[in-house]
Amino acid sequence: MSAYQEIEAEQLHQLLAVQKIQLVDVRNDDEVARGIIPGAQHITLANIPMKHEALLSEHVPLVFYCHSGIRSAHAASFLASKGREQVYNLRGGVLAWGKAGYAFGSK
Repeated sequence: MSAYQEIEAEQLHQLLAVQKIQLVDVRNDDEVARGIIPGAQHITLANIPMKHEALLSEHVPLVFYCHSGIRSAHAASFLASKGREQVYNLRGGVLAWGKAGYAFGSK
């Protein structure tokens, strides 16, 4: 069975600068309204099972994130169990992203 990997905010920031990735924010709408990592698409965790097939087709790294990394770990585990390779969870979520000093955008 495939497993996902953890990625640190610094690693994600570097990856975004040099490579195409699929970045998915699994937070709720009210959380996303406060800011989103630039380039991310928003799919709530509850909707991942219904929309996961669209996430299987890409052949680029897939990174999930949420507020602290708990919900996104569930999404990463689910996609990895469906056979998706190169699945990552942002360790610490947007809390870690902000603490590292990286910017947020709006949806």
